[in-house]
Amino acid sequence: MIVATAGHVDHGKTLLVKALTGTDTDRLPEEKARGLTIDLGFAYRDLGDGSVTGFVDVPGHEKFIRTMVAGVSGIDVVLFIVAADDGPMPQTAEHLAILDLLGVTRGVVALTKIDRVEAARVAELEARCAALLAPTALAGSPVVPVSAVTGEGIETLREHLLDCARRLPPRAVTGNFRLAVDRSFLLKGAGRVVTGTVFSGAVELEAAVVHLPHGGELRVRGIHAQNREAARAQAGQRCALNLAGAGLRDHEPKRGDWIVAAPAACVSRRLDADIRVLASESRALANRTPVHVHIGATDVTGRVVTFDGRAIEAGASAPVQLLLDRELHAVRGDHLVLRDQSARRTLGGGVVRDPLPEIRGRSRRERLAMLEAMCAEPLEAAFAAALAAQPGGVDLTRFAQAWNLEPAAAAALPATAAAVVIEHAGRRLAFDHARWSALTAAVAPALAAWHAAQPDRPGASVAELADRLAEPVPAQLLALVIEACVAAGTVERVGGLLRRPGHAVKRSAADEALWRRVERLLDRADLKTPVVHDMLETLRIELKPLQAFLARSAQQGYLVRISDKRYMLPGSVARLEAMVRDIAAARPDGVFSVADFRDASGIGRNAVVEILEYFDKVGVTRRHGQVRIVLRGS
Repeated sequence: MIVATAGHVDHGKTLLVKALTGTDTDRLPEEKARGLTIDLGFAYRDLGDGSVTGFVDVPGHEKFIRTMVAGVSGIDVVLFIVAADDGPMPQTAEHLAILDLLGVTRGVVALTKIDRVEAARVAELEARCAALLAPTALAGSPVVPVSAVTGEGIETLREHLLDCARRLPPRAVTGNFRLAVDRSFLLKGAGRVVTGTVFSGAVELEAAVVHLPHGGELRVRGIHAQNREAARAQAGQRCALNLAGAGLRDHEPKRGDWIVAAPAACVSRRLDADIRVLASESRALANRTPVHVHIGATDVTGRVVTFDGRAIEAGASAPVQLLLDRELHAVRGDHLVLRDQSARRTLGGGVVRDPLPEIRGRSRRERLAMLEAMCAEPLEAAFAAALAAQPGGVDLTRFAQAWNLEPAAAAALPATAAAVVIEHAGRRLAFDHARWSALTAAVAPALAAWHAAQPDRPGASVAELADRLAEPVPAQLLALVIEACVAAGTVERVGGLLRRPGHAVKRSAADEALWRRVERLLDRADLKTPVVHDMLETLRIELKPLQAFLARSAQQGYLVRISDKRYMLPGSVARLEAMVRDIAAARPDGVFSVADFRDASGIGRNAVVEILEYFDKVGVTRRHGQVRIVLRGS
């Protein structure tokens, strides 16, 4: 069990922890001199049940709220402290609000310094503390009057903490290992050591881990869990890791960083979250308000962007996107706290819903649908909802990282919804089975309809096919559907165009008649084919109709377009390619010039230059200065 103190400055938190554990958690000289907790302090003690309880002593001063948030993140129980001589104070209320935002539901209130007040004052404060906790998740927590000086109430407090331990459900050791670093230091003879709370998963000696947000790979060469040397640390424990690795030379871990297993190594500068503005706020939280975002021990500045552009009233909740000024690690379900731009006031907080939102090209409706899907429980229901919300496919790696799924759980996920998984550009995309089947089934009929309307064309472009589909399909999704259809053999791709297998171009009678005349002009044994303008007088046709016919014939495969003014028969081009290869093969160095090709072919220089430039473009040759080489293949 991990217990953290919370409460106003100078209300006796550190002295009470010492009374419970025998450890003075004020370790810094400045803390000793000022009598004030500045940094996190730690103590460990078996309270009587045979297990070690870890205590995190957090500062109460308003200047160190950031440190306080780091200390109470990921705890099991809060030891909430109110001094009997002062009663509830400003930081009492703020600490309580932070605990509520972080989802802390178990706690004990220690009413300290009762040796300084009368019994009536103690009774009054017990009632006030109960009322203070009533609107929060800590409502009903026991209030125990104590004195760390006389020892009165200490044993009763210990029993209440033990009762919390007995009632605490076992922490599920699921998900990938994640440690929120709250201390980092060099230990003589050991090297770099980091400490923190294990948020999820487990880690063992010699395991490979990743330092976030910098991404350096490290190795765990030593573990202390709950202040004891161990071979393993797991969720719900405080632990210290002795780290080694080349990554330490580039970036030293510091408070706010994370040490995680490789599958959880993700960072983002955007987070979709549900947040609640504190009811104590005097005004609404405006759209694009600058804030400090606290997750784990991390403090990052950024802005709150509401989905509807409106302000969030005090006491109200709303979905938002947090635009961060630097990358941050988080997973779905992480609690967060928002403080104002100057970090002097807590504004609200909430829960991360999607730590890796895909934004580009998505409408507001799709974004809200995906956010709603990420809120669903259990995991299988959320995945099914995500498939419905993402018509362009769910990136399985991003989804698994967002939910912090271990590799085995991530691999089994698509089967839970009978999803279709497509590998594309290094990504694994999952699609709703019914939608995917409907889309792939619609392509062939749409293409057949296009052929019927355009019988003289060899195939449709992707855009022309998209126009024939009954519903708009995102470009990326359509590309994947077409790839699947090509792989299945229901569609063929030829020269960038799509066609049904076996499709043959049906030319009009006029085109057939003109083709016979053009073919005679271009079918020359000496390969000295006329350019477009030279064909006009012989064919007795206008320029634009001839250009359209030649372009159409090239698209249909009857001709090869060498340049804007020159077209040739495919057989003639094949003869010229063979000639080029023979010329290069006859040269010791395998290179040839324009003059070499001109002399061998007997064609004029202008035609030779255009033909060689065409061969360069299609990958038959490659130019190097004034000479060329022949490439493999054709």
